[in-house]
Amino acid sequence: MRDIRACIFDLDGVIVDTASHHFVAWRRLADELGVPFSSEDNEALKGVSRVDSLEYILNKGGLVLDPATKVRLMDRKNAHYLELAGKTSPADALPGVVELIDSLKEQGLKVALGSSSKNAEMILTRLNLIDRFDALVDGNHITLSKPDPEVFISGAKALDIAPEHCLVFEDAQSGIDAANAGGFPVIGIGSAEALTKAAAVIPGFGDYTWDSICALL
Repeated sequence: MRDIRACIFDLDGVIVDTASHHFVAWRRLADELGVPFSSEDNEALKGVSRVDSLEYILNKGGLVLDPATKVRLMDRKNAHYLELAGKTSPADALPGVVELIDSLKEQGLKVALGSSSKNAEMILTRLNLIDRFDALVDGNHITLSKPDPEVFISGAKALDIAPEHCLVFEDAQSGIDAANAGGFPVIGIGSAEALTKAAAVIPGFGDYTWDSICALL
């Protein structure tokens, strides 16, 4: 069995499901730009930074905009998102994740966040989970988005634990690719058909204990 000393969690789709908020916010912005935006497009943006998400929409619409306009559009999208995400409460944590994090802490394992979101601290605070994390690396601390492993490597450095001893939980293929690129063991959260190259894929934490997760590695 692997020697796991820490776990690094993605945020959206792993700890809390804010994908619907992102979808509404990006679609609202895309509508303003006259660019079609489907649920498949939203799926393609999972784990992708705000900058790269906007570029995806602009490329789809064949739009070329100056940097200042792009910043205004990203700020507008984020305002839409915060309006929705600001209603997050502890009840919105995905099933089993709080119990798993508490179990990790009780056993002396470190816990970190590795997310491209720039609103991660706000979301974790509203979930009443912020104090459980030993390190928080989000979109405010990185320059490269997944599948680059920077966010996970930064998390491992903050914990002072080598990547091979840090288990990553991810719901996006780009995040799984990032973990693999950085030398991290990774478990996918979601559908095995949609997620590949993870050590294992589980639908969620609801039916799993830490021991049963370790048995998958």
